[in-house]
Parts: sequence; structure tokens; C-alpha cells
Amino acid sequence: MARAQAALCLSNPNPRVGCVIVDNSGTPIGEGHTQQAGGPHAEVMALRDAGARGHPVLGATAFVTLEPCSHHGRTPPCCDALVEAGVARVVVANEDPNPLVAGRGLARLRAAGIAVDLMPFDSDVAMASRELNIGFFSRMVRGMPWVRMKMAASLDGTTALANGQSQWITGEAARADGHAWRARSCAVLTGIGTVLHDDPRLDVRLSGMTRQPHLVIVDSALETPLSARLFEPAHGGLQRQVWVYHAALDAAKQAALAARGAILVHMPGAGNKVDLSALLRDLAQREVNELHVEAGHKLNGSLLREGLVDELLVYLGPKLLGQGAGLSNFGPLQQLQDGLSLHFTSVDRVGEDLRIVARVQGRDGFLRAPAG
Repeated sequence: MARAQAALCLSNPNPRVGCVIVDNSGTPIGEGHTQQAGGPHAEVMALRDAGARGHPVLGATAFVTLEPCSHHGRTPPCCDALVEAGVARVVVANEDPNPLVAGRGLARLRAAGIAVDLMPFDSDVAMASRELNIGFFSRMVRGMPWVRMKMAASLDGTTALANGQSQWITGEAARADGHAWRARSCAVLTGIGTVLHDDPRLDVRLSGMTRQPHLVIVDSALETPLSARLFEPAHGGLQRQVWVYHAALDAAKQAALAARGAILVHMPGAGNKVDLSALLRDLAQREVNELHVEAGHKLNGSLLREGLVDELLVYLGPKLLGQGAGLSNFGPLQQLQDGLSLHFTSVDRVGEDLRIVARVQGRDGFLRAPAG
């Protein structure tokens, strides 16, 4: 799993996959993980590593965290590379949920005379691999990205003072940690309110980045300023796309935004607002696995009310701020049982702040039960 973990912020929209090749004595002779989209996959990297180290792979065993692909995508099929290399056995943690693969890679290996073992669905490695690829599995199984909503607040739940001040409620370590969570996503989503109030760039400002998540703006009335900082080059000069989802139609404004590099997506829903459910389905078609939401309390509330959030990433600072903006404009509810039920997956100290990761109950069911 360590090899697969190395692809965390690198391989999107491809899954995070690791491969280790061992000889007949069980000694590792080659390791690799999936590279940036369009680059080699884990199996090819492991084969190259073995070759670079002078180790023959004929008759060896390859351990892979996800079924080797059997189709021509951005790269040739990985199962063909394993067949041509002459490995004798392949041990796979999970079948690929991609309908273009979905067992075909395993069948192709077996047809070539390679022994194939699929790990038990509930084995530690299999479960860890699915969890690492929660967004990829979500997109393939549900047709929706995995939606993770990030929020930062005081201990009493205030995200901004009544006068709008919000920087900074949490400390530097928590803010850097938030960038790491941004980095693993395929896209970052925010609303027009945040764009107009904060004029953020919403890129990842960490060293060593080789890709930047795309940016999604929910802008029903096409109010995004042409001078917005989100149109500036992302940190490190890395390329990203800016998708503006809108409900209104204004040919002049659409043309002006397109000239600034925006990709306009007309997605009207009720009340002249963007249809958020349709937006998520469209993002899945655009190969967004994990969607990282950093928005204000209004858009947060809309996403929560419509049941579109899978996981919350909440940073709490050790201070009380009293009245101000809350985490989300969600409710009011009439009964306690109408609340959104969560379960904590982790609670950790990050610097002086507290980080809580809470998952909507039952939302990860596609990871917990075998398909069918």
C-alpha cells in the first residue's frame, strides 16, 4: 500500500495504484506506482524498476493493489505488459470497478497462462486500497464524485465574524494541512459568494506539486469578475481548468469569461439556481473523483440539504468567537432525528487546532459490500 499511497496527489483522474514484484524467494525486485495521467501505470513502473536494478522478472510474482487494466486509454493495457514480461503469478487486491475493465484484466492474464489470485474483499489490503481510491470507486459505481466539504471554525462553530472577518481562525499548520487535502482532489468547488467576498485563488500552495486541481465555480447569475484572482496562473505555473456553472444566460458575459479561460457550463435548476445534483453528475463525466468543497455557509447549506455531501473535513480553532457566520445555512429542523447522521473517521490535533473527519452514515456503502 505504501507504493499506492505515493500516487495520492499525482495520478488523478486515474486510481492510486501500487505494484511490487517479488522473485521466487519472496524478495522484492521491483516497485512502482501510477504516474501522472498519460504516464506509466504502477505495473509498468515496477517492471522498469526491476530492469533498472538488473533483476529478471521471468517467473516472478506481481502484487498489485488494483486489477491491471485491459483497455487502451491514455496508455497501453498493463496486463499486456505483465504477460510480455513473463511473470508467472499476479496477486490483485481489488477488481477494477471501471466498466471498461471490470474483470477483463484478470481474465486476460489467466488466458495467457498466468496464475491470478484475488485477495478476499474484506482483507486489510483490499479495504485500504478501496479507501485510498474512494473517489474513483464513487465515480465508477455511483456516477458521482466523492464530495468532501472542508470548513474551519472556532470551537463554538463560527466561521466568520459578523463584519465578515475570517482570516485566520485556525493556525498555520491547519491551513497547510488543508492544502494537502486540496492537493489530493481532482477539483475544488466554491460559490460566487466566496469569489466576490474573498477573491481567492484556491490553488494548492505546497512545494513539489506537479499538478493542480481544477476549479469549479457555482455562479448562477454569471457574476464572476473578469479580474478575479482565480484566473491567475496557479502556484508553480501549473495548468488547471476553471469551470463556471451558471443558470442565467448572458452572451456577452459568457464570451468575456471564456476569453479569460473559463469553461462555461449551463446547468439551470429550480429558482434560477444551478442544479447542484446535475453539476456533480457532470463533474463525474469530466473525470472528477474527489471533489473538495471550500464554500460559504449558503452553498454549504444547499449541498447539505440536497444530500450531496459525503464527508466533512472540519478544523476547529481553540477560541470562542460568538455570533457570526456558521458552518452552513442548514435547517432549521423541527426534530432532532431529522439531523444529518455522521460518524467520525478520525479526530486529530493539527498544530493547536483540532481536525475532524466525519462521514455521512451509509454513504460509503459501495466500499463495504462486494458489487452485486
